[in-house]
Amino acid sequence: MTLVSLLPLLLLMCPFPTVFSVGINYGTLGNNLPSPKAVAQLLQSTLIDKVKIYDTNPQILQAFSNTGIDVIVAVENNNVANISSTKSVAEDWFSAHIAPFIPATSIVAIAVGNEYLASGDDNMDPNALVQAMQNLHEVLLSRGLDRKIKISTPHSMAVLATSFPPSASTFATILMPTMTSILTFLADTGSPFMVNAYPYFAYRDNPSTVPLEYVLLGNSSGVHDPKGYVYTNMLDAQIDAIRSAIASLGFGNQSIHIMVSESGWPSKGEPGEVAASPDNAKTYNTRLIAKAQSSKGTPMRPNEKIDIFLFALFNENKKQGGTSERNFGLFNGDGSKVYEVDLSCEFCSGSKIEFGFGPRSKTGQRGPSVWCVAKPHADEKLVQGVLDFCCGPGGVDCRDVYENGPCFGPNKVHAHASYAMNAYYQMHGRNYWNCDFKGSGLVTFSDPSYGTCKYSQQ
Repeated sequence: MTLVSLLPLLLLMCPFPTVFSVGINYGTLGNNLPSPKAVAQLLQSTLIDKVKIYDTNPQILQAFSNTGIDVIVAVENNNVANISSTKSVAEDWFSAHIAPFIPATSIVAIAVGNEYLASGDDNMDPNALVQAMQNLHEVLLSRGLDRKIKISTPHSMAVLATSFPPSASTFATILMPTMTSILTFLADTGSPFMVNAYPYFAYRDNPSTVPLEYVLLGNSSGVHDPKGYVYTNMLDAQIDAIRSAIASLGFGNQSIHIMVSESGWPSKGEPGEVAASPDNAKTYNTRLIAKAQSSKGTPMRPNEKIDIFLFALFNENKKQGGTSERNFGLFNGDGSKVYEVDLSCEFCSGSKIEFGFGPRSKTGQRGPSVWCVAKPHADEKLVQGVLDFCCGPGGVDCRDVYENGPCFGPNKVHAHASYAMNAYYQMHGRNYWNCDFKGSGLVTFSDPSYGTCKYSQQ
């Protein structure tokens, strides 16, 4: 066995710390949105490496193939009962909506319904929700995909009887049997508990009693819980309220991971929604991004990282509800920024690139060219190992990234590795597995060349 063939095994055996990243919700209830392909290509040049959608739109799933971006798909509320009927129906749904796109598209979870238990629709049967989750999991088991793809369901905070104080929170009494079944399922399958948490709505409904800085994730003076926990922002308190409710049903010692499947702030609202402004939205989402990238937990679990998905990528002009419902986006339908939030990453394509819906490459090239670069979130030790391999046994001529070479600057391991990974990828025929590098590489349609540094292409 050659050293080249041993590389994937060696990388698999080497433990590396988790690299924290940012997710975003990609809704499509608009008639003025960019194409899914444009969205997928351009998200590769941002900090975003996880996307959650609200259906199984085939154009979106195809667009995100071979991008290195993880995708969470959804079963719409009106289809939950159908999938709950039999395993064969769930199998048919999976075969039609998911199977054609894997493994090229990295589908990592299926959200069964959205705020299903708080929908207010009498036709929504809680038992059907649990059965649909179980049926889909059986499908994954039969295909050997249960470790790759997880099944969960996003809840609103309305599933709680009360959310304050966090340490005394419980689920609504009427929902306790269903929540017990769901938590048993999540614990058994290692799936996350998804919650849509919006401090904004708490402030909107009680502006005279809730400090604005507290809901904007600021370092406020702190809210004290009777058990000694001190909360400097409401999102942490909401997460811990969910944590307490889970524990109240006997799952306190279970490793059920909490995921914030939605959180955001509107930039515009009805006349009475005085806090719905671009400035407040910028403040909240900037702090939310920082929180998502940090390793900090909550007062109850300070060392437990929380996965966070921002809501939302776009303003959606066809979404029902009030003005604020259509204005949670970071971007307008034409791709312009609603306000300035930094989603740029320094090494996504060899140099710092700002997110925007402009040309796909700096040269204006729009052909079928494709390159391989290092993921901006990949662990530096892993990327250094890949760089050493490519410039050694991998056979890549790396003189351009040596000192005084045209690609030496920026003198950062991710930038140098991107050059070497691309050269290796081009040498071996641009097969997507030649840009994997133990999950540290991604394929991009944006030319990473800059200045006198030219990335090769086949």
